[in-house]
Amino acid sequence: MRITIVYDNEAWKEGLKADWGFSCLLEAYGARILFDTGTKGSILLENMKKLSIDPTTIDEVFISHAHGDHTGGLSDFLKVNSVIVYVPPSFRKSNVPNAVTVREPLEIHENILSTGELKGVEQSLVVQTEKGSVVIVGCSHSGVGNILKAALLYGSVRALIGGLHGFNDFDLLQDLECVCPAHCTRHKSKIKSLYPEKYVEGGAGRIIEL
Repeated sequence: MRITIVYDNEAWKEGLKADWGFSCLLEAYGARILFDTGTKGSILLENMKKLSIDPTTIDEVFISHAHGDHTGGLSDFLKVNSVIVYVPPSFRKSNVPNAVTVREPLEIHENILSTGELKGVEQSLVVQTEKGSVVIVGCSHSGVGNILKAALLYGSVRALIGGLHGFNDFDLLQDLECVCPAHCTRHKSKIKSLYPEKYVEGGAGRIIEL
C-alpha cells in the first residue's frame, strides 16, 4: 500500500504548496481513495498535478470530519471527478450529490474500512495488511485512544498517519511500527524524541509505503 500526502501545513517536496489543512491519497488493493481535501481546491489540484496524480483516476473521496481545512477542496475536486464521497453524519451533504453517510463501521473495499463516526465528530480510515492495520486520521478530534480502540476491531494496529491535534498520551504509540504526525499535531517534536525509530516526517509530497 502507498500513501501520498497531497496537502499539509508543511511541504516535504520542493515546489509543492504548503497550507493549513490535510489530504492524502491512499492506494491499496487496487483502490485509489482521496482522504480529505484540504482547505483550498486550487492548492489541492495543483499539488496533485505536480505529484503526477490524475484526479480522474481516483475512485472515492473519504471525508474524516466537517471542518473546512479537510473539506474546502471538495467542491473543486468534484467538478473534475464526481465520485462517491463517504462522510460522517455530522457533515452537511446538501452540496454533495454522491454522498454516502457512514454512521457505523463500514467496509468500503475488501481490507479498507471506516471506523464509523466516533464521538459524533469524526471517522477514520483503516487499511488491513498482513502485518497489522494502518490507520489514517484527519485531526483525531474523537481522541487517538478511541480511534485505535475502534481500529483494533480489525486486528492489531501497526501504523498511524495524519493529524493528532493535542494528543499527549504517548504510551499509546509504543506498540506501533510507524507514526507520521501531520497537519494539526502539536507535539511532533515530543513524539519524535520518544520514538525516533518509528517517526516519519509528514508534509505535502511525502510518500509512505507499508
